[in-house]
Amino acid sequence: MFEGYLGRPDHRVASTVGLVRDGDAIVIVDPGLVPGPNSILDPLAGLGIRPEDVTDAVFSHHHPDHTLNAALFPSARFHDHWAIYQGDLWTSRDAEGFQISPAVSLIHVRGHSNEDIATVVQTDDGLVVFTHAWWTAEVPVEDPYAPDPTALHASRARILELSPALIVPGHGAPFQPGPATPP
Repeated sequence: MFEGYLGRPDHRVASTVGLVRDGDAIVIVDPGLVPGPNSILDPLAGLGIRPEDVTDAVFSHHHPDHTLNAALFPSARFHDHWAIYQGDLWTSRDAEGFQISPAVSLIHVRGHSNEDIATVVQTDDGLVVFTHAWWTAEVPVEDPYAPDPTALHASRARILELSPALIVPGHGAPFQPGPATPP
């Protein structure tokens, strides 16, 4: 829905914001740092989706560049690595294997942070994985913020073993993984 970026000369950074529709579920992934709220709201409106129609929002991790615009979705359930939040209700649960809808699930993939999760979506065209295990298709091979690089590479290998048709990274364009994709 919004293609993130990083490393611009003027120090701007934006998260990639994803949208998944599965039956009655309308899921936003990483509603974070973008040039302005309309960078998220206008594409939704173009699809006939109002903010209050969004049923779920997923935070790949709790850095502000991936969570900053969560309040745009007042009716959503918010998902992270250990709970679901809605209104003033905190429901503890492990993200690993949690099903948001029949085709959308979460897995815990430590790497960029110890709380990282990936959103795994079964589509007619194959598996799509929204994840911050990769910032972009190319860089950085070694995440400078990863508290445990070994865990990051293990999570990347786990994701690649799923044979995704498409990976949607934290700050870049979706890409088809291949032999050159860094594990």
